[in-house]
Amino acid sequence: MVQSVVPHMASRRQGTIVNIGSVVGKAATPWAGSYCASKAYVHAMSHSLRVELRPFGINVVLVMPGSIKSNLGRANTEKLQGVHDWKIYKDFKEAIAERARASQGPKATDAAVFAREVAKRVLRAKPSKLVTLGHMTGLFALLSASPLWVRDLFFSRRFGLNKKV
Repeated sequence: MVQSVVPHMASRRQGTIVNIGSVVGKAATPWAGSYCASKAYVHAMSHSLRVELRPFGINVVLVMPGSIKSNLGRANTEKLQGVHDWKIYKDFKEAIAERARASQGPKATDAAVFAREVAKRVLRAKPSKLVTLGHMTGLFALLSASPLWVRDLFFSRRFGLNKKV
């Protein structure tokens, strides 16, 4: 998509590319490695593009949501209900389900509220390079800045991975 749209934006010397990452792109959570890795990729690509496209007057904004009520969260929860073969993780079935439901809790940010606020921020004449918004963003900022042992300890205790099976 970038290859298709950037030449047009560059010819006009303006434009804004908005990429949606996640707080888990900076502090990966158990049982979501692929998702966390995909968001870390979005972060890296955004940081690279921001510098590469600056000479052409093109802004690149990375949005890092926290917990947002969404169809993705609901789909994760529904998908788990159909899983029958838990293999070595059968003792962690409830913790895995809890992780899948994490973004759908009562304190999660409403998707419509999130979308309005993001639109307001990215449509400014000079948008921020980074928009961090939503429930749990403070915790994940702290975790991403913490030593790995702190992060590991937090997630191990949070999801019951601190005991031998």
